Amino acid sequence: MLDHIFISVSDIERSIRFYTATLTPLGVTARLDYDGKDGPPGHPDLKGFGANGRMFFWLREGVVEGRAVHVGFVASSKAEVNAAYAAAMDSGARDNGAPGARLHYDPDYYAANVLDPDGYSLEFVYKNWQHNQ
Repeated sequence: MLDHIFISVSDIERSIRFYTATLTPLGVTARLDYDGKDGPPGHPDLKGFGANGRMFFWLREGVVEGRAVHVGFVASSKAEVNAAYAAAMDSGARDNGAPGARLHYDPDYYAANVLDPDGYSLEFVYKNWQHNQ
């Protein structure tokens, strides 16, 4: 299980706006700024996103590697997948796979894929079997 991920972005303010809008439908609404000077020498400033008391998705301004990263975000329903996809598209994402079943994985794997403003691959995914407990 992952604890956190950092991605470098080319325009931190644009990315904060994008991810705030895009992650809100998934319930990722907490925001925290970390000042790099409070860490060890050379630690970057970070802009964090999280939910349920955990900060797990962090942005830092820096060199962008674009499609080198793919991040899958858990959705708790097909409606959340659709809402996150719509919010991302409204916020400047590029379509990389409209919402729908991903039959090549499983009939109950429902997802949408976008590329963020820096070209990072994002997936909003609802896996029915993970929510039937």
